[in-house]
Amino acid sequence: MKKGFLFMFFISQIIFAKTASWYGKGFEGKPTASGYIYSSKQLTCTSNSYPFGTVLKVTNKENNKSVIVVVTDRGSFSKKYGRDIDLSKRAFDEIADIGEGLIKVDIEVVNKNHTFKYKHGNPKFTKKEYKKFLK
Repeated sequence: MKKGFLFMFFISQIIFAKTASWYGKGFEGKPTASGYIYSSKQLTCTSNSYPFGTVLKVTNKENNKSVIVVVTDRGSFSKKYGRDIDLSKRAFDEIADIGEGLIKVDIEVVNKNHTFKYKHGNPKFTKKEYKKFLK
């Protein structure tokens, strides 16, 4: 019985494991789907599963390093490339080597108190903005 449970747990981790990559090149300084201007130096991500403004904890399953990011963009990467989330270059670099490109992750919602449909006002995602979402 115990062996069967462990086997099923292992298989579920393979089948249902979430994947993450990073994006930056070609997007720097351009508007995201939320209205913020993309900066690879900010702790942000793209997601088709969570509303803009959702704060996520993304943990690299291989080394257990985590990063807290805010959803500021959408992408067509899930069907096209099989990824669940794309992290900004800085966010990815905090939990993995950029050269890895694709990693298995756990994704946990930390805060969804500041979700929005489209950003109005200052389009720059600053440190002050990031801290606002964490509250």
